[in-house]
Amino acid sequence: MPKTDSASPQRVAAFRTGLSAETRAAAYLIAKGYRILAKRFRTPYGEIDLVARRRNLIAFIEVKARASLDDAAYAVTLRQQRRIIDAAQAWLMAHPEHAEFDLRFDAVLIAPRSLPRHLLAAFDASR
Repeated sequence: MPKTDSASPQRVAAFRTGLSAETRAAAYLIAKGYRILAKRFRTPYGEIDLVARRRNLIAFIEVKARASLDDAAYAVTLRQQRRIIDAAQAWLMAHPEHAEFDLRFDAVLIAPRSLPRHLLAAFDASR
């Protein structure tokens, strides 16, 4: 968590909202039969919010919390996608036992008073 003495109240609130959204997304995915392998996996290239496994699939998942599910969907930018793809390559290098699994880049959208929305294959590594 950012230091409260140096971080603005807005940054602290955003950090807490992100943690809450990631917790909700992880619980939702577990209920769908996924096993969470990593949370907030950080690399020099970027961060992956969640890495999850279901059977022979590894999903790299970006979690977005916004006022509406539509706003959340539009919040995954091309620049972010590239950073997530680069971070996923770093994760795979650190976990070679998963190299032969199917890979997918998903998003879980979180909004107040809505169930999470899981977008399968929200983007791909060819971008």
